[in-house]
Amino acid sequence: MARIVMKFGGTSVADLDRIRNVAGRVARQVAQGDQVAVVVSAMAGVTNTLVGWCQALSPLHDAREYDAVVATGEQVTSGLLAIALQTLGIEARSWAGWQIPVHTDGAHGAARIHAIEGEKLIQHMQAGQVPIMAGFQGLGPDGRITTLGRGGSDTSAVALAAALHADRCDIYTDVDGVYTTDPRIVPRARRLDRIAYEEMLELASVGAKVLQTRSVELAMKERVRVRVLSSFADEAQAGTAGTLLVDEDEIVEKEIVTGIAYSRDEAKVTVRHVPDRPGVAAAVFGPLSAANVNVDMIVQNVSADGSTDMTFTVGRADLPRTIALLQGAAASIGYSELLTDAEVTKISVVGVGMRSHAGIANTMFKTLADKSINIQVISTSEIKVSVLVAQEYTELAVRALHTAYGLDG
Repeated sequence: MARIVMKFGGTSVADLDRIRNVAGRVARQVAQGDQVAVVVSAMAGVTNTLVGWCQALSPLHDAREYDAVVATGEQVTSGLLAIALQTLGIEARSWAGWQIPVHTDGAHGAARIHAIEGEKLIQHMQAGQVPIMAGFQGLGPDGRITTLGRGGSDTSAVALAAALHADRCDIYTDVDGVYTTDPRIVPRARRLDRIAYEEMLELASVGAKVLQTRSVELAMKERVRVRVLSSFADEAQAGTAGTLLVDEDEIVEKEIVTGIAYSRDEAKVTVRHVPDRPGVAAAVFGPLSAANVNVDMIVQNVSADGSTDMTFTVGRADLPRTIALLQGAAASIGYSELLTDAEVTKISVVGVGMRSHAGIANTMFKTLADKSINIQVISTSEIKVSVLVAQEYTELAVRALHTAYGLDG
């Protein structure tokens, strides 16, 4: 008998028919003799509606009341799924985050989980009950409901699996696993049977939409085995379907490059003719950090005249705020010109095999050069190389790199 956490995303529970389908999957898992807990997202589109209502009433709404409103989407789904399971003869009960409780910090709208008290749920599971937890939410230190930010239900599921000492966390979504790249761009992209935590973390952080970054971080930290599955695929091959996140040591044949990811949600900022003196970088990036603007790729060029140009990227949604902050700090920074470009894409090559193989970056640069694609910014980590290119070359770059690294199926 295994202990399994099953998580279902918004498209998986989009309407009553799909909720019935989910109930059937859970019931079949229970019939195998497993102890099962379920985590659910809000029904597709519900969270956007709730957020829209808050913004329509007040663009500067109280974040605590915002959380109270948007957390209701998952609570509705958990209750409906419990009813659907009960009609199948499965004892089930819905749980809101505050009832368990899921302890978080007080950052409303973007809270982080501190701990989950899993003992009570384990007792219910051992007694034959299926607990259904509303994802995306928890209880702050002030006793108020908090939410974890977009994609937070994935994090809820992994955290619950860790608290329950589960054998596996199955995350059901609208794709049947993790692919070498986006199959919509490269039809020959291959589904990966296994992927290392570190690779998935890098892919998630640079644009892959399959799993939320924080959920992968938590899975790696707590060593939770996570499997990504499709809610809509045939269950005949359920035992071998999907992609399993595992320790790197469990992957015998490591590919040099595992996948190609891209992100269109980028904007490039260049601050020109900044005085080349100690503290100038802090003057540029300090205000951005204080405003919680995440800076990614950074390049600095020192000129012969004693000035420097700084180029970096931020999320496209943060570009207006970044411009306002830098314009407000113009006197202290001392730059002569501020340039921005929101029509850019970050392309990333990821793979644990890069640690022990030379020439990976050169292959990337040569491949893009052969396609006449200009590289604007470069950044690297131990298992990743990222470049910034003009957005119009996104598909061409992804296809060319996928072929160059031998990933075509």
